[in-house]
Amino acid sequence: MVNKSKPRILLIEDEADLRDTLKLNLKGQGYKVLTAADGPEGLRKALSKAPDLVVLDLMLPGMDGLSLVRSLRRESDVPVVMLTARSSEMDKIVGLESGADDYITKPFSVGEFLARVRAQLRRAQRNGVRDVLASGSLKLALVSRRAWQQDQVLDLSPKEFSLLAELMRHEHAVLSRDLLLTRVWGYDYIGDSRTVDVHVHWLREKVEADPSRPQLILTVRGVGYRFEGGVEVDMDEEDEDLE
Repeated sequence: MVNKSKPRILLIEDEADLRDTLKLNLKGQGYKVLTAADGPEGLRKALSKAPDLVVLDLMLPGMDGLSLVRSLRRESDVPVVMLTARSSEMDKIVGLESGADDYITKPFSVGEFLARVRAQLRRAQRNGVRDVLASGSLKLALVSRRAWQQDQVLDLSPKEFSLLAELMRHEHAVLSRDLLLTRVWGYDYIGDSRTVDVHVHWLREKVEADPSRPQLILTVRGVGYRFEGGVEVDMDEEDEDLE
């Protein structure tokens, strides 16, 4: 019997063997699982059944995964995990910019898949119920628009707060400057993407222990930024601060 306290997951996958395997493992964790084998059916169930999480393949008959997510985002903020055989950095960015919250490249282990599902459900529950984004020593209260680090209140401008919230919502994901410009400044904003760089610089001055060697908000050269949530990481040649 499915534990009713567990979330309901919609799995949209046209490959029957993979769909059955993932469904079996999700049900083994106590989740209630809905399935769809094509894009139109998946979108219909996503909108009518109100799942707590959607897992979908990028390549689907009838409607591809990117189009499905874009359509879904007009009506719902349900977390979306995208499955795909495409592994390039740009493919991942396109998937995330379409509205997906996470991106898993095939082939993947069942253990990794279940861990990603649990992470998205925890984040959705935390953000939806308590209306708080929390990662490492940083906490953001989305309704009151207040921020803390190590229990110290941060003095953030409205745009700095919105930018940090957007980065924290997609922890570990690379977000392009254009995407951040659209989501933080708005679709009708007419300006240069360097606006994002300037605000990131100001934000680092307030949240980084050493703004010259950022450990939270990392630069991905030529693309944008990713948030690493206070976990110490090795800086590679892509994660260079902009001058």
